[in-house]
Amino acid sequence: MFSFFKFRLQTEAIQLAEGSIPCKFCNISPKNGFKIVWEDDTFVAFEDIRPAAMHHLQITPKKHIESVKALNKFDVDMVRSMEELGNRILDDLGVPTAMRKLGFHIPPFNSVNHLHMHVQGLPYRSFVRGFKYPIVNGGGSHQKGFSWFAEAGQTIRILERGGSVGIFPS
Repeated sequence: MFSFFKFRLQTEAIQLAEGSIPCKFCNISPKNGFKIVWEDDTFVAFEDIRPAAMHHLQITPKKHIESVKALNKFDVDMVRSMEELGNRILDDLGVPTAMRKLGFHIPPFNSVNHLHMHVQGLPYRSFVRGFKYPIVNGGGSHQKGFSWFAEAGQTIRILERGGSVGIFPS
């Protein structure tokens, strides 16, 4: 199973590098089917096309970054800015702090190879949809446990320590 995901990611990376398939998150606009809720020179926030929660948005940098796995300690400020923006949007929507989830799917469990933070105002529309976004706390020196989803705070703490985000505990 994992070899299939690895092959898919490698194939898509080659195709993106060759320019044979465009990155759908590099051209976010209403004419391309996106419902944009916020935009500046650095980030764009838009409604998820298959919302898993009552409120489900995505924030992506305009600059192409492959995924959360490509981030390092020099990207902490960017991730913090994305988290702050997500919380401001959820504030505007009246979502209580305890009903929020912000984070990233980790390859090969992501759908688009362009960094995007899921910004969710719960509850989930179903148990099955919520299963895609598990937050697993780490033990000992680990910030997160085994999971295909990294919460924004976990991501920041891992990067601050000079680590990288992956599905295994980090």
